[in-house]
Amino acid sequence: MIWAYPDFRLILILGTVFTLLYLFYISRFWLINLRMKVEKRRLLTKLILRTLYFLLFLVAFAGPSIGTSTKEVKEEGKDIFLAVDLSQSMNATDIGPSRLQRIKFELKELIKSFPSDRIGLIIFSSEAYMQCPLTFDQNVLQLYIDGLNTGLVPNAGTDLSGPLRMALERFTNDPSPEVKSKSVVLISDGEDFGEDYESVISSLGEQGIKVYSLGIGTEAGSPIPRGNGVVIDPNTGKPAESRLDRTSLQRIAIETGGQYFEISDQTQEISNLVGSLEQLKGGSIGTRQVEASSNKYFYFLLAGLVLSIVDMILPIKTIKL
Repeated sequence: MIWAYPDFRLILILGTVFTLLYLFYISRFWLINLRMKVEKRRLLTKLILRTLYFLLFLVAFAGPSIGTSTKEVKEEGKDIFLAVDLSQSMNATDIGPSRLQRIKFELKELIKSFPSDRIGLIIFSSEAYMQCPLTFDQNVLQLYIDGLNTGLVPNAGTDLSGPLRMALERFTNDPSPEVKSKSVVLISDGEDFGEDYESVISSLGEQGIKVYSLGIGTEAGSPIPRGNGVVIDPNTGKPAESRLDRTSLQRIAIETGGQYFEISDQTQEISNLVGSLEQLKGGSIGTRQVEASSNKYFYFLLAGLVLSIVDMILPIKTIKL
């Protein structure tokens, strides 16, 4: 037998409460009728009846499934590359505790929504690196995301075209033609100091690879922490401030058929991003056998209700005067 809600601790608590309350009821009943003749057999019958339907209610509450069968389930999946900006500006704290720490938290939650999809991780700043190839192993992805920091890549500015070219190359050379949906989630504060990305955007659009941009930061911006101090702008000699620049991210998303989303002091659109990715139609990646069972709680519940109704409309006399 399989239980849909196997919280046996709660069931034990309910059973204990019922037993204590019913013992209290019987003791009061016995004391009140101490001088009367009590038919113990009938009192015992009443106790058995009530105990029986209470147990039936507990079994129904646990959701018993009797009998098993297997059925074939068709799995569909998508290929998604997560491209994460690791430039120094991602240490800015206008989004607490910092832009990068917030992104790490959101990504760990995001990948849980795609257990049947292959997800890869690209990190970039002035250059792009393949941190994790496309994989179904979410535990590995979680470890890589945990280890993200701005010291992993050279920080000579941000080039948004680098991760897009790398994702395009991996998708182009992918030996898995059955996967229909291929997309890139580009995560950055949008400050782009790289070369023109027109050619890579055009190639992505031609191959049907959508880019979903996720901007993080605020328009007000904040200084960029470095060690015990902040990054200094060499041109002004004052602390450099990083602000969210949506322009490039929005353009990349629109021209590849994707969408732009944002995490800022006014907007929290990570759930919208997850929803858009879920709507992408994936290709068949195989089938698997799953065990299916039928919840039979209704029969136990019905039997318990019948006995409780019998208890109410046909009371058993326990006292004879």
